[in-house]
Amino acid sequence: MKSERIEAVFLTTHNWGKAAKFFQALGFRLEFETDHNSGQLRNGDGPYLFIAEVPEGEKPESQIVLKLPDADAFQPEPIVEVVTPFEDTHWGTRDMTVRDPDGRVWRLQAPARAGK
Repeated sequence: MKSERIEAVFLTTHNWGKAAKFFQALGFRLEFETDHNSGQLRNGDGPYLFIAEVPEGEKPESQIVLKLPDADAFQPEPIVEVVTPFEDTHWGTRDMTVRDPDGRVWRLQAPARAGK
């Protein structure tokens, strides 16, 4: 089984409010905001942008999220280094991280198992 598309871009920031306003100025609309300085924005029907605030001591980072239809059916090829196996998230998906040959880490996201 292969990935279907780029599902999202996940960003961390030191200032959720400023980051959200920046992307809104570029045409993104706020879909929802959480009560812990994060939220989701979207521009058209493309991948969503999720931004989460982190403490000043953490470096802001970005990560591209690839969508998989079924985590249980995914069997990585030998060239795909699994960094963390699929785990259930608190937001209702199953996520895995893999490393490409140049050392970049990618997040693979699939729907939660039925009944979860």
